[in-house]
Amino acid sequence: MRHVLSTHLFVEQRLTAALLDRIHKSGIHEIELFCARQHLDYRNRGQIEELGHWFRDSELKVHSMHAPMFSDDVWGRTGPTGVISLTETSKAKRIVATDEIKRALEIAEAIPFSYLIQHIGVPYEEFSEAKSDAAFNSLDEISLFARQRGVQILLENIPNELSTAERLNEFVASTHLPLYFCFDTGHAHIGRGVQYEFETMKHRIRSTHVHDNDGESDNHVFPLAGEGGSIDWTSTMKLLRSVDGDAPLLLELMAVESMENPLEEVKKAFDRLENV
Repeated sequence: MRHVLSTHLFVEQRLTAALLDRIHKSGIHEIELFCARQHLDYRNRGQIEELGHWFRDSELKVHSMHAPMFSDDVWGRTGPTGVISLTETSKAKRIVATDEIKRALEIAEAIPFSYLIQHIGVPYEEFSEAKSDAAFNSLDEISLFARQRGVQILLENIPNELSTAERLNEFVASTHLPLYFCFDTGHAHIGRGVQYEFETMKHRIRSTHVHDNDGESDNHVFPLAGEGGSIDWTSTMKLLRSVDGDAPLLLELMAVESMENPLEEVKKAFDRLENV
């Protein structure tokens, strides 16, 4: 499988050309950009233009970008207005959230990528038809805006009642929107299990988020790296390799403070998974 790294690993650092150069020199050839304003600020044209110039001269490719979840640079701690959610039932609030995603998608004009990874709702949000309708209205607009920039929207399974594997299938079937899936191993492990959610989503999987946890906390642990993870990686890798097409093995990991060289640990994680 192709090896791709999410810049989520460095999300508390500003994404710079120097950091991208380090990633590429470590042997990583493809990345997913994690769109968080303290890291990759979609409103900062200077940062986007600087990175766009760097990518034009680099062999490092951008596979995908994770849509922003917050409009601030402190993980939504500025209050409710800092959270970007497409399930806002207030039309005015939904327009604001939709416009934020569209601003982020404009990055594709300077840094081309194939997929935007998008959440429906926020973690542990309850299901309602009104919220599902709100997500449809937003994604109908966003998917057209994305296609005009050569980008396809991938919905991710996350731990809430709107984004279980079954609900994502129901959403796509009922809305007829041209949407596919990003399968997240850690979120599936917290939910009904990796195998169940994978089999439910398999026919529309175009990308992955690979990480581990204890089945309760979404802490993006390095796979097969000791304590903190409990996914059965032998069966999980067999499932991931069975995806039709060219879905990558995409690590979306959280930095560990004691880790001196996280990029070296990333290489080891890819090796462990391929040799499981």
